[in-house]
Amino acid sequence: MATTITNTSSVQALGRRLYSDSERARRDATKWTLVQGLLAPFQFLVFLISLGLVLRYLMTGSGYDAATLSIVIKTGVLLLIMVTGAIWEKVVFGQYLFAPAFFWEDVFSFAVIALHLLYVFALYTASLAPVGLMYLALAAYAAYVINAAQFVWKLRLARLDAEARV
Repeated sequence: MATTITNTSSVQALGRRLYSDSERARRDATKWTLVQGLLAPFQFLVFLISLGLVLRYLMTGSGYDAATLSIVIKTGVLLLIMVTGAIWEKVVFGQYLFAPAFFWEDVFSFAVIALHLLYVFALYTASLAPVGLMYLALAAYAAYVINAAQFVWKLRLARLDAEARV
């Protein structure tokens, strides 16, 4: 019984349900939910590998090419998940970005993308030294972790919402 009260309170903390009944039905019916569900853990795996390569370079001075390639791959996966996420948002909420349920996650996603693209720009223009590039990548990765936590929190709220409806 206490779990139900806690779950309902957590969902109500949003100020409204995360999904209306029709939005939930569209979310459950679209292939884009599966795409997002597969890309998110894949992106996290790419992030972990890249983070390890970046830290290795910063600690040892070796492996610059591998670290750089991994950051570029991470950026590509990030852009892919952003595009497919916008499509998912359009299908579920009727707009490509900034649906009320995911407004702040989308806003912060743009900061994450900006930092990743700033890295690519700095790499392409050679405007930062290798160590500077790696620190910029770490800043982008820190922002990514915050953004990922935002989405995990929303996933949890969606589950609590589903439990509260039962």
